[in-house]
Amino acid sequence: MSRSIGLAHVIRHDDGTSTGVWGPYTLKSAFQPIFAFQEGKLVVVAFEGLIRPFRDGELQSPSAFFANCPPADRLHIEALTRTLHLLNVGVSLPEESSIFINFDPSVFIDRAVSESALREMRLVLHEAGIDPQRVVCEVTEQRSASKEALSNFVEALRTNGFRIAVDDYGADDSDINRIKELRPDIVKFDAHWITQLMESGAGFALLMTMVEAFEGRGIRTVFEGIEESWQLDLAEKSGASMVQGYVLAKPEIAPTSFRALTRTMQALEAHHQPSPEPDGNGPSPPARPGKTFGKRIIQ
Repeated sequence: MSRSIGLAHVIRHDDGTSTGVWGPYTLKSAFQPIFAFQEGKLVVVAFEGLIRPFRDGELQSPSAFFANCPPADRLHIEALTRTLHLLNVGVSLPEESSIFINFDPSVFIDRAVSESALREMRLVLHEAGIDPQRVVCEVTEQRSASKEALSNFVEALRTNGFRIAVDDYGADDSDINRIKELRPDIVKFDAHWITQLMESGAGFALLMTMVEAFEGRGIRTVFEGIEESWQLDLAEKSGASMVQGYVLAKPEIAPTSFRALTRTMQALEAHHQPSPEPDGNGPSPPARPGKTFGKRIIQ
């Protein structure tokens, strides 16, 4: 099997991490935790892979880096960033956690391009020892070249065993009918949009109705960009499945502290498991241990 484009631009390091090289840029993986609401607690269930470009040792804006990529290079850089995230999962994240990987549907304009990308991804998954079911492929509906191309690409991802998330829902011209067509496992709500809705009673009522509609179809929901405690409280009240944002944890460049910290917290929780009271009812668990986790890792 031929070596993938992504692997061809990867440098392996002694600590087990990998970085990418593209022209004058060094590319590094960063991971941000995604928390789920579970019985009044916040539990880390997944991480989103984010790219951090450096030039001459200085961190550059990721959005500016991607915006300045020549169109002819975009598909290859997409492959490289996915490759880096998957290779760095093993040394950075808990083994049971899911990993959200971004895809730009605008570059997957035909079946041949999609099939080539999927072959490369299977090669990297095999090398990294990662089950495809751990991978959630994030696609943004507004960036697709066409509805048909987007639907075909999403179906190809699903056929290969990946889960699907629609990103930035609520931004621009998001369409509920397109969600029905794509049948994603997860919908991630646009951060700016949900903040606007949360600022009024009517907006929040609409948000709750939409969350209920998605969850009722078996589609889990994620609120991104949660930066204030009041937003976190409203996210829980809305019925959203998961939350992500700086109020809980910032992204960390690989290798992260998340894997070791999660193991430590699990050991402490097992060690301090409260004994039942004489009437058979133990004391209530501490509220939101996830907040403590988030605060400990924010630097």
